[in-house]
Amino acid sequence: MRCLIAEQSFLFKILKMTDNKLIIIKVGGNVIDNPSVLSQVLDDFARIESRKILVHGGGKVADGLLKKLNITPQKIEGRRITDEATLEVVTMVYAGLINKNVVAQLQARGCNALGLTGADVNAIEAHKRTKGNVDYGFAGDIDAVNTEGVAHLLKFAEAIVFAPITHDKKGQLLNTNADTIASTLAVSMSAQFDVTLKFVFEKKGVLSDPTDDDSVISLISYADFQAGKADGSISDGMIPKLDNAFNAMKAGVQSVVICGTEGVSSTVGTKLML
Repeated sequence: MRCLIAEQSFLFKILKMTDNKLIIIKVGGNVIDNPSVLSQVLDDFARIESRKILVHGGGKVADGLLKKLNITPQKIEGRRITDEATLEVVTMVYAGLINKNVVAQLQARGCNALGLTGADVNAIEAHKRTKGNVDYGFAGDIDAVNTEGVAHLLKFAEAIVFAPITHDKKGQLLNTNADTIASTLAVSMSAQFDVTLKFVFEKKGVLSDPTDDDSVISLISYADFQAGKADGSISDGMIPKLDNAFNAMKAGVQSVVICGTEGVSSTVGTKLML
């Protein structure tokens, strides 16, 4: 009887998703690293009734395991150098420990989630980044998204949870930036859905004053972004985040928001406009 009730409840939720909306939420490593913050984010995410995808970063767990294995984590300007040993560790941590813990926690909240990497159903195909001034090792740059496959899975799961691991369709796994995965998924899925993309991190949004956490810019244009880079008010990790966000909008994503954890199920944060 319990199984029948659970199945009927799940089917009811799926049938409620009659609109064409898709919410894609990317959560940063700082959210993953803080159990209480992650718990609140997953509470809010589970309550979203439209189709939804959660893309998560790696957090500090991989660095801790690398150090235990006497492998020194290497990063340049915040980007991880992924040699062969590091790839093995981040795959185990991102696609295994973190991804399945997030899926299990969503199941505990009544949200029937499916955890994936880019290799599953050929969801996200990439290539190993070409060596330039810096050799990033087994870092992946995305080539294609299996839009039909992901859309099909969204008919049978309330949510998909993507780990930041892709593949090259030749048997090689690749470590890929989670912001890029989220924005590329958003662009690709816009062919079938009205997509809202949210980048959720430790700040409340894009700040006019980096030293004041309450100085959230409610609306930012591409011209504002360029001006902020020029005067230094927008810097460091916010630059690639906004680059990804504006590129997604230019490619057809309906709505893009950068926000804090309270923005998962609300309209607060910084909304982008072209």
